[in-house]
Amino acid sequence: MKKREIYLDYAATTPTDPRVLEVMVDVERRGLGNPSSMHMKGKYARDIIEVSRSTVAQTLGAHPDEIIFTGSGTESDNLAIQGIARVHKTHGKHIISCVTEHPAVLETLMHLKERLGFEITLLEVDEHGCVTADQVMKAIREDTILVSIMYANNEIGTIHPIAEIGRALDKYRKEHQTAYPFFHSDACQALGALDMNVEKLHVDLLTINSSKIYGPKGVGALFVRRGVKITSIQFGGEQEKRLRPGTENTAGIAGFAKAVELSLECQKKEVKRLTKLRDYFIKHVLKQIPNARLNGHPKDRLPNNVNISFLGVEGEALLLYLDAQGIFASSGSACTSQKLDPSHVIMALGVSHIVAHGSLRFTLGRWTKKKDLKFVLEVLPEIVTLLRSMSPINVDKS
Repeated sequence: MKKREIYLDYAATTPTDPRVLEVMVDVERRGLGNPSSMHMKGKYARDIIEVSRSTVAQTLGAHPDEIIFTGSGTESDNLAIQGIARVHKTHGKHIISCVTEHPAVLETLMHLKERLGFEITLLEVDEHGCVTADQVMKAIREDTILVSIMYANNEIGTIHPIAEIGRALDKYRKEHQTAYPFFHSDACQALGALDMNVEKLHVDLLTINSSKIYGPKGVGALFVRRGVKITSIQFGGEQEKRLRPGTENTAGIAGFAKAVELSLECQKKEVKRLTKLRDYFIKHVLKQIPNARLNGHPKDRLPNNVNISFLGVEGEALLLYLDAQGIFASSGSACTSQKLDPSHVIMALGVSHIVAHGSLRFTLGRWTKKKDLKFVLEVLPEIVTLLRSMSPINVDKS
């Protein structure tokens, strides 16, 4: 008998949609050439990439020439931040970001600080993981060249007021008659769930990722507004405006575009469905398990995100017990899951190490059913009780 498997780690990556796979297989079967080649097979490949570029651009309310295809969200973040920093460092070396950013942003900022002498201001968040436009504006200096604030947090699901921040930055630049600071947002978790129109968000650069929307792994994109100058962080050919040299992944890009199309088609219906499931799960976990705490904003959060701390329990131990039951969740960002340190995102909420160490992230997706969550609710309380019975921590006093 096949063991039951319940996948609740969609924020780490999503299974590739079969309809996306069909598109990718069709591209590969056609045996297309290098998109940079002058012959017919090369031209076919180039046409597929350009159609895909138009599809992604249309979803963002952008122009096709503002879309740069990359190999991942991490690469897009690096290209955006380093690409701005290296070109505009003569104007200033100050960048504003947030303490709860993804490692792809935080590690890039630390590189700029340690290797190139940039000054980094990391804004603190409130108890729900939020930053405000006010905080951003108060942190701006004459030498600030970039603000980078993620759209929605990958661990706790909190949604930042990106459009409000963008409008405030537009007003500041107009009043001071300057092009600075530019505004970048990592929107990998937001694609398929939130409004992605770059005009409404007032962003200059936006990072998105295929693997978060049921597309292939190893494909991402960066929106770069017309007139915003960035430079490449790697070197080679002339692909992607010389900003991302290397032979393009034609099948992957075509799959990404198909995934974008499908996500847009079902977004309204799927957001409503996932929000209902999310709220049901949160309500019953908190009701059935004492000394459990929801992390992130109670309302302004992604429709599929449930992050809960279970006091007196190690998140890693809980994951292993759930895994044995065929339930796959996460203790935080997949990019830092091998570390035993408490999540920097949870710690930023002002909680204790005990709370942070007991945090678990359940993220729902296209194939999540209510019956799956009911099964989790059957086994989760028993596992938490068992682990607490073996823990030296008294949850009633923590």
